[in-house]
Amino acid sequence: MKIAFRVDASLKIGAGHVMRCLTLADMFCLQGHQCVFICREHLGHLGEVIVRRGYPLNLLPLYISKESVGFTSHLSDYENSLCVTWQEDCCQTYKVLSSIQPDWLVVDHYALNSKWECRLTDVVENIMVIDDLANRSHYCKILLDQNLGRIASDYSELILPQTKLLIGTDFAVLRPEFAFSRKESLVRRQASHVNRILISLGGIDELNITMIVLKALTKSVLSAETEFVVIMGPTAPHLDDVKAFAVKMPYKTEVYCDVENMAVHMLNADLAIGAAGSTAWERCCLGLPTIQLILAENQAASAAALANIGAAVTLDHPDKIVSILHSLIFDLGAMGHLKSMSKAAASVTDGGGTSKVVDAVITLNESIL
Repeated sequence: MKIAFRVDASLKIGAGHVMRCLTLADMFCLQGHQCVFICREHLGHLGEVIVRRGYPLNLLPLYISKESVGFTSHLSDYENSLCVTWQEDCCQTYKVLSSIQPDWLVVDHYALNSKWECRLTDVVENIMVIDDLANRSHYCKILLDQNLGRIASDYSELILPQTKLLIGTDFAVLRPEFAFSRKESLVRRQASHVNRILISLGGIDELNITMIVLKALTKSVLSAETEFVVIMGPTAPHLDDVKAFAVKMPYKTEVYCDVENMAVHMLNADLAIGAAGSTAWERCCLGLPTIQLILAENQAASAAALANIGAAVTLDHPDKIVSILHSLIFDLGAMGHLKSMSKAAASVTDGGGTSKVVDAVITLNESIL
């Protein structure tokens, strides 16, 4: 099969959509299929990352046309993230797909819905949608929503009756390295100390929450052996500032960019301070206790679900970072919460979701032929 991905990254959107599509593409390729990406040329579009992973990339132009002007004022933030009207995006994507002739189109974009999807069925009959919001209709053969607490009925009025649903964290799209490291990581969780803290607040972190966290930690009275590991993306606009500040930290602080061994960093950490986005499922697979920060509206539901089962503690506003971060770290270690958090987190996903998603697409494709 040939699979095309329509997905974007940007300073506003973040990197998560592209990264999970790359994970799916890697699994498809392992099974002998071809993958190609279609992305808009937003600032921070991650095109270099996609090409470096070996995938053909078709960049759609970044511009606001005359037809788009006047539309943006009444659109939601999700719809505005497209930077053109959905009709223009559809037309441009149609042209690319006509030249590619894929068997499947995977769509991972909050700005697109059934109107856009229906118009593309002339050029690609099989569409899979990745969604997290359950807030708009879809015209597709497969719909994936990997969020904790999501149920099939959330989409009952939004999809065709014959659409195959892949719902819940059993289908969480994770790289194989997480399932591979799961056993070792869970054994490590038997200790309850906090000596190594992983800080990962999204590949972009446009608001520079990482710096707020580091400054708050400079005021914390922690063990002299405490170490911090900061993970950022290659297009993070504040990367250089964070690196410069890390040198001044009173605790050993290492900053890594564009890592390919995130599972190793998570395995070696005792606690994470992380965004409540798609990396939450990576942390859960490895049973890593987390102080999670809600950095986008679409993260709130999954963050609440993780907090409700005791897998994470939530800070829902940046102001709370300064006021209570230190006491949270101290309490989690001193009061023995880490083990129970780890157990709750590990129950969320075993890391095998990517294979399940790819197998579902292949199985449905074979039934269609």
